[in-house]
Amino acid sequence: MQNGPIIIEKAGFSDLLVLQKLEKACFDKDAWPLLDLAGVLTLPRIIRLKAVINYKIAGFIAGDADNQNIGWVSTIGVFPEYRRMGVGAALLKAFEADVSTPEIRLTVRQSNQPAIKMYEELGYSSIETWEAYYKDGEDGLVMRKLRAIT
Repeated sequence: MQNGPIIIEKAGFSDLLVLQKLEKACFDKDAWPLLDLAGVLTLPRIIRLKAVINYKIAGFIAGDADNQNIGWVSTIGVFPEYRRMGVGAALLKAFEADVSTPEIRLTVRQSNQPAIKMYEELGYSSIETWEAYYKDGEDGLVMRKLRAIT
């Protein structure tokens, strides 16, 4: 599917409807409502980036740049047809570059082994389990990356 390079750009309000489709494709019952997506695309201090391949959005990441000296990834998703092509890793690396905190955290379903493997390869480690974090009762695994900030 990938013919062109992965281009990381700032996401904006004009991406709202495509990002709603991405949320539903990636998270089904846990997909953010349209109002929450609109908020993440407009609130200050939120980093919001999209991955574009051949002029189409392939993935999206958003998060808080500094929540008590911790950067939090609120959402990261890649359309199924673009998975295992480096899109998720490119988004996470771009998010990390925009965050100045010494620690970055995210939450992932315990069953999402491909995502957990990618996070571990990028330097994240499990620190906590949030029981019944997702709507269907599945636990969320909290992962973090510590880094030296100069």
